[in-house]
Amino acid sequence: MTDHLEIPLFAFFCVPLGKSPYFPTLSITKSCLISKKIAMENNISPKDKEDETRECCSKESCEYKPTKPVSDDIIPHILNLYGSCATPRDFEIYASNASFEDPLMCAQGVKQIKSAFYSLSKIFSESRIVEYSVKENAMSPKKQEILIDNKQNYKFLGKSIDMISLIKLYVEDGKVVRHEDWWDKKPLRNRETIGFPLAGRFMETLRRGSMLATHAMMGFGKDPTN
Repeated sequence: MTDHLEIPLFAFFCVPLGKSPYFPTLSITKSCLISKKIAMENNISPKDKEDETRECCSKESCEYKPTKPVSDDIIPHILNLYGSCATPRDFEIYASNASFEDPLMCAQGVKQIKSAFYSLSKIFSESRIVEYSVKENAMSPKKQEILIDNKQNYKFLGKSIDMISLIKLYVEDGKVVRHEDWWDKKPLRNRETIGFPLAGRFMETLRRGSMLATHAMMGFGKDPTN
């Protein structure tokens, strides 16, 4: 048997869409003949087979459940933290050993992270994230990186201050283990990002000192009573 055979018009259903079925004979491939033979041997009409395939595809579509992004559960709490309206529940997004770091301070553990964000309302009359976009990268099945490209606004002594930043959240098992805030989208200055390691170490020490002072001022992470 050759690759192409001449067969009568009754096999027109095998012709791909766009081909004319109005000729006495049509040229079709060997694979199409085999498909027709199997369908006829099993007493299955081509239309029944098509309906069965369509039903199967529909079932798979109905059974498919897209995975909910991890960021959906985290972003509302991040907005509260930066909006100076955080509650103890907002800090439940962090793992117990989580860290937070920005150009001013470096917090270790949830209590220090609480002090860092509770202090915002003591310094600024208003603070909030006014614009943001989110990108979530899966590092592994239980690890994600969430990037929040955002614009923050602060009111200090009646003056409005806008700042662009990149918030980077590293998540494991649904909990934030590391939170970095890159002001002006610039990497944090430390021994790894500064060419002179001693200068980087000094910057890290300054941020830790600033955090410890803030931690003491805020009652060592004590939740507000009101």
